[in-house]
Amino acid sequence: MASTFKTFLSNDIATTKTLLHEAIPVTGTIVSGTYAGDANIKTFSHGMFESVYDYPYLSSSANHIFDITAGYATGSGYEGNSLGDLSEQNSKKVNIYNQFAQVLVPYDISGNIQQFDRDGDLTDGDKMDSCYFITLSRLLTKDEIKKGSFRFTFYMNCTGTVGLLNTGGRIHKTVLGDYGAATSFKVNSPTGEYGLIYTSSAAANASSSVGHIYYQAGVIVLTSSIVKNQMPMGGVALDSPAASLTNSLSSSFRSGTIKEIADGVRYAFDDIEFNNTTELNSTMYFCRANTGEYNYSSNPTYLDSSKIVVKGNNAFEEPVSYITTVGLYSADNELLATAKLSEPLKKAPSNEITLRVRLDY
Repeated sequence: MASTFKTFLSNDIATTKTLLHEAIPVTGTIVSGTYAGDANIKTFSHGMFESVYDYPYLSSSANHIFDITAGYATGSGYEGNSLGDLSEQNSKKVNIYNQFAQVLVPYDISGNIQQFDRDGDLTDGDKMDSCYFITLSRLLTKDEIKKGSFRFTFYMNCTGTVGLLNTGGRIHKTVLGDYGAATSFKVNSPTGEYGLIYTSSAAANASSSVGHIYYQAGVIVLTSSIVKNQMPMGGVALDSPAASLTNSLSSSFRSGTIKEIADGVRYAFDDIEFNNTTELNSTMYFCRANTGEYNYSSNPTYLDSSKIVVKGNNAFEEPVSYITTVGLYSADNELLATAKLSEPLKKAPSNEITLRVRLDY
């Protein structure tokens, strides 16, 4: 055991940060079709969102993947008229939009909640006043989503019957993505960085954005106009000509419940893929035993009749010790961490040793 403590100098400590990435695919078969009766889709009595799991949600093996909801801003034109003809779940849809805007969009100088701005600069009038919201589970996103890796394969026009595996009514499939976001992301959100979502890399200019992806928060915001014909409305099967005519975008946000709108997003869903990011911070401590240090041990077995055991009977041999453990102590000499060596290292006045202890967090 060491009987003295050595203080670290500034050049004895170094810190690093490593970003670890994992590819995450979420297929449309999980979201809409794998389990009969949508057993992996959990709905709630409050009706404000629905949750998607990778297994039937009552199973102990089920993992939460994401939530889906929708909402619109006050003054968007979806609330209804002054005669009381209000949208279905009007107050809840407005509250949901305001809740997400309150968290993801900065307040204005008067303290008012602002709407989602299409190009993210908050200065022009091109707002996304009715949106779908997909909140990804922290299990998938880890610390954040890697910028530029997000791809969402989505049917922009969908008239398939809900509940049927035959989705022949899904047409105009496109791949949404945060193209170019690795170098052109936005930073004017209270939750951190976000990127603009486009329908293709060729259309990647701010004015053509169809949504935002918030990397640290794990939230996807898509303007409702990306879907031309919304799917389940009041139980109507949308493979009928009448349904295609009557259940337009406007009527879906007015006459449909949030659950029905969320079901529409699920059945227009083909695939999501992205890389998540785990931030691994490390501190390296360089523990230096110079020539005149740590050549002796206070362990009682180190001596026998006042003679150093490891020297044998040769009084002319240099003192020697064997390092097996490194201890890191606080300023008041309280042991905080230990590091074990794979094998003892011989320490004598004729050599010096530098051990690197790494702490990850």
